[in-house]
Amino acid sequence: MNPPLTLLFVADPLESFKIAKDTSFAMMREAARRGHTLLATEPAHMAWQRGGQVVAQTREIRLTGQPDTWFETVAVHAARPVCHSDAVVMRKDPPFDSEYFYATHLLSQAEREGARVFNSPQALRDHPEKLAILEFPEFIPPTLVTRSAADIRAFHAEHRDIILKPLDGMGGMGIFRVGPDGLNLGSITETLNRDGAQSVMVQRYLPAITEGDKRVLVIGGEPVPHGLARIPQGSEIRGNLAAGGKGVAKPLTQRDEEIARAVGARLAPRGLLLIGLDVIGDSLTEINVTSPTCFQEISDQTGFDVPRRFVDALEAAVAAAVRR
Repeated sequence: MNPPLTLLFVADPLESFKIAKDTSFAMMREAARRGHTLLATEPAHMAWQRGGQVVAQTREIRLTGQPDTWFETVAVHAARPVCHSDAVVMRKDPPFDSEYFYATHLLSQAEREGARVFNSPQALRDHPEKLAILEFPEFIPPTLVTRSAADIRAFHAEHRDIILKPLDGMGGMGIFRVGPDGLNLGSITETLNRDGAQSVMVQRYLPAITEGDKRVLVIGGEPVPHGLARIPQGSEIRGNLAAGGKGVAKPLTQRDEEIARAVGARLAPRGLLLIGLDVIGDSLTEINVTSPTCFQEISDQTGFDVPRRFVDALEAAVAAAVRR
């Protein structure tokens, strides 16, 4: 039995959580079940001053078990040192904008002061969710990253059916498909690359999207045995749940597991305790590290307890760090 821990969640406002599906809530519920103390803060509530430590305005919370008022505040700390928690769980949702970036630097300073942060703030900076796949060319579809409209036209001429997406998008936002007729390719390119000022990712369209964009979770380097296939509905090309996709849990295929184990073996040692892979057919399309989701959907449909697997891994990571 592991000793009780004090866990600090850096997240969006608690009042905004949709607890029926929220992964951070599922983590908190499992941690509370084990007797761990829960603290919560937001990036906007962290600060540092010369001569001191990174501090945060935090709330200690207790889960009520009620769907509407799901937590109550036990205590408020105006300026609690971040390093005084046993673990910091960085769960702020994207976008990975300037303020998110600055928050990771404050958390890196907190690490220098003794904090243990999961996922590692350095790893969050080093693995942007669209571009992290570049390290794994053997698993990805034909892919182009460019600002050049001419390069995009050439890629379309070669592959005929393509997907274009911004590098800072989330939840399927800003994704376009251009088919063999090339209709609107110019205007879509101008919208996304802002006349050459912004980089765009372009990938060959994968027909297997009709069977779902599968979220494969990797915890502590090990794949969760079931993924969530997010299946586009109607005329949509996007399977993202935020874009109306239907989530259907499925066992991992041999290819899913091959991808997950290869990515996990390389990225987990860099401080990425939790990774969410997006797999379409046999191809890896994104690596999500900021705030991977789908814990509750997979657990509810399969009976596999994903939050338990995560808190097990978190406890083990804290214990290993203490031993060092």
